[in-house]
Amino acid sequence: MDLKDQNSREYRDKKPKLKFSGNFFKAALLGVLVFSLGIILGQEGLVNFNLPGNENLASQNDKLPNKLNYQSVEEVYDQLKSSFDGELSQDKLIDGLKEGLVKASGDPYTEYLNAEESEDFQENINGSFEGIGAELGKENSAIVIVAPIEGFPAEKAGVKAKDIIAEIDGESAYDLSITEAVKKIRGTKGTTVKLGVIRDGKPLDIEITRAQITIASVETEMIEPNIGVIKITRFGDDTVELVEAAAKDFKAKNVSGVILDLRGNPGGLLEASVGVSEVWLPKGDTILQEKRGEQVIKTYNSEKTPILGGVKTVVLINEGSASASEIVAGALKDNKAATIIGEKSYGKGSVQEVKPLDFGGLLKVTIARWFTPNNRNIDKEGIEPDKKVELTDKDAEAKADPQKDAAIQFLKQ
Repeated sequence: MDLKDQNSREYRDKKPKLKFSGNFFKAALLGVLVFSLGIILGQEGLVNFNLPGNENLASQNDKLPNKLNYQSVEEVYDQLKSSFDGELSQDKLIDGLKEGLVKASGDPYTEYLNAEESEDFQENINGSFEGIGAELGKENSAIVIVAPIEGFPAEKAGVKAKDIIAEIDGESAYDLSITEAVKKIRGTKGTTVKLGVIRDGKPLDIEITRAQITIASVETEMIEPNIGVIKITRFGDDTVELVEAAAKDFKAKNVSGVILDLRGNPGGLLEASVGVSEVWLPKGDTILQEKRGEQVIKTYNSEKTPILGGVKTVVLINEGSASASEIVAGALKDNKAATIIGEKSYGKGSVQEVKPLDFGGLLKVTIARWFTPNNRNIDKEGIEPDKKVELTDKDAEAKADPQKDAAIQFLKQ
């Protein structure tokens, strides 16, 4: 999918009907950027590309005027133009107006992306770009690490989930949008970026060498010898196909149990999270609901015969599991199709819609909240595991994995 010609009628007519749940948008720092969503995938939450039907939803803002009065803006412009000691760019001023208008919503996941930022956003979705390999989110006015992606520079340099980014190359990161932070952190492979982070109240400086980031969405293995492992690193457009293929292979091998590893997964496509859930859930089971205020605007139910229905399953999560990962974990947990082991997930429960703009760029706007089958919105709360097992720094240094070990032990019972 190419966003370079996003002003053309051909693009607007053929724009994909996709939703993101990451926190993909919370932006995946892979370039820094899903969950949402940094990578930017996600943790920006569930995002859809201007799906039909949402235009008529009830809004809390119906009392606002149809047109804004720009007289005061013109006054500021006149004073700036006549008094500013420096050269002003009309394009930058217009972009600044758009950014400021959207930022005034107070929602960290509602953003205006100009044409250049839109192209970067699309690269993140495709899972290949140059950066550090981490997912960014935002809490209040602070940019935070949702999850470093396993095997990439951020993780290797020691970046941890929940690290607060205070500085980027010596400049304050306070009150940056996720997109602005991603732009500063991404860069050409081989170059370095220095992050000043706050971890458990203590400041740390971490220097990271950027690299080419290419993420395979699914990895599988057989262990023990009749336990299958499916690790999903992001929810992309190939994820459902790969998971279904793995599930059929495991079924043919008569596995006694399956581990679905969603640790450090920042999110991705909403449709992929629904499709993955259908591998375990029978037709009719609820996967999630979207609500706008108290109004349910859409319910997602399983529509397939589950390949691994009834197969004993453990889902591994941690604080880097966000958005689409939380949808799958929540759906399998509430439908009693799996046992959740690990640590509490990130907590990203809002839905963003991506609207291509006629004059160029994109508007990513929060339109709803998503709820698990048991009517729980996990925003800022996360999903609690059925069995809490921590993975400490000492475990990581020793290459031990007590969470996976606990899953294997449970499946053997």
